[in-house]
Amino acid sequence: MAKETDQMQKIVSLCKRRGFVFQSSEIYGGLRSAYDYGPLGVELKRNIMNAWWRDMVQSREDVVGLDASIIMHPRVWEASGHLAGFSDPLVDCRVCKERFRADHATPATEGQDLVLTFADKARAKAAQELIKTQFGVELEAHGKELKGAKAGNRGYVCPVCNSPFLSEERQFNLMFRSSIGPVDAMTEVAQAIERGELAGLQGNALRAKLDELTKDSAVYLRPETAQAMFVQFMNIQQSMSMKVPFGIAQQGKSFRNEITVEHFIFRSCEFEQMEMEFFCEPGTDDEWMDYWKDFRLNWWKKFTNHPENFRLRAHDQAELAHYAKACYDVEYLYPWGWGELEGIANRTDYDLQKHAKYSGQKLEYFDPTAQKKYTPYVIEPSAGATRGLLVMLIDAYNEETLENGETRVVLKLHPALAPIKVAVLPLVKKDGMPEKAREVVNAFLAHGINARYDEQQTIGRRYRRHDEIGTPWCLTIDGQTLQDGTITIRDRDTMEQQRISIDTAVQEIESRLRKI
Repeated sequence: MAKETDQMQKIVSLCKRRGFVFQSSEIYGGLRSAYDYGPLGVELKRNIMNAWWRDMVQSREDVVGLDASIIMHPRVWEASGHLAGFSDPLVDCRVCKERFRADHATPATEGQDLVLTFADKARAKAAQELIKTQFGVELEAHGKELKGAKAGNRGYVCPVCNSPFLSEERQFNLMFRSSIGPVDAMTEVAQAIERGELAGLQGNALRAKLDELTKDSAVYLRPETAQAMFVQFMNIQQSMSMKVPFGIAQQGKSFRNEITVEHFIFRSCEFEQMEMEFFCEPGTDDEWMDYWKDFRLNWWKKFTNHPENFRLRAHDQAELAHYAKACYDVEYLYPWGWGELEGIANRTDYDLQKHAKYSGQKLEYFDPTAQKKYTPYVIEPSAGATRGLLVMLIDAYNEETLENGETRVVLKLHPALAPIKVAVLPLVKKDGMPEKAREVVNAFLAHGINARYDEQQTIGRRYRRHDEIGTPWCLTIDGQTLQDGTITIRDRDTMEQQRISIDTAVQEIESRLRKI
């Protein structure tokens, strides 16, 4: 895994400390490729997904929604090409044991001088002995580094330790395979072994036999949400009387058995997608591509403090997927550099044509005005909700030096996305202040505004805590509240305070949210 920047280390620490993201199964040592979203993380992720759904579906008449099954018929993945082509070249470093994708490795030219780097001197010493024993190469130790190695003709080295001592490349399917039905696939294999049916089989012959044994029960966790929208195209078009152009949107879990997981939740085996397939008449697809790439870029920008950190990047011809006529990435300037946040692809009629061929069903649209049939082209904006959450945290994270020299950590999240909208704080835990604060919290909750009561620690520490989790406004109940019915409202970003009537507190926050 790539070494994280100082900023990323702070964000990862904040996520655990404040309940945004936890390592999955942490008490058992954790699972490197999986994460759990805590009380604040799940609220932030839901807010991002709800905002996407509102702007992509609920505020439009030309897009409808779908919630499809995660497990689909295996022929879906055969038709889409995932079974045959959804694989990556897998390589193991024979020194540090890191497993990585060959196309994600560190480039190196043959004969290039290498410096192998390890976490500490002990690991470097152990690696030095292993390389001498197994490969007959003697390297010089310099603390955590080993010098004297040369790059081979692979064109790359290990992305973790820079080792050129690597395993052979082998193809690795990215889909998670499972079984459905009363007989487990592995039971079929075990019984075949007992019958001697696998004796003497090797290579392709063995793989073919295993596929034959397990094909009736084999199913896959979907690697993307897109295919269900193609498969259900006719059902949705006819049941909803949709006219082309129109879109089908879906949000949900996808699963990829990623070889390389990196940068916290940027890439993981389980993630949530926000995808839309927009079906249009061939010949209008370029126009719709221009519309959707701009729409999606501006959508991300409107929720952030630094819109200059977003850009569109067009794929060149060599980079395009085999089904794509054109593709743009919405890229974000992460702490480690520019990287993908969302892709907008012109998938042409590839998917509908493939599913029509494999299913034997016609997936065409009849245009009642032009009195003609055609297979629509598709523009696909595809974004990751979990990657979007990471972007929002990076964009919002700030460290400010106050007049007294203290450092204030503040998440300047867009109020529409903030997990908690309002914190209600009694100045002290007596004199009726807690009871009054509870009344205010309940008033907000009754209006669907996520508010929280907080009485722990001093008022200053409570302000800092809510700054750190991105709460836009804090309302403080004090002695004056009990006298004249006013409360103090504090703004997260400016730290400015003013007094407002307690009776209009809910309306004040609602008004501020509407103006943003």
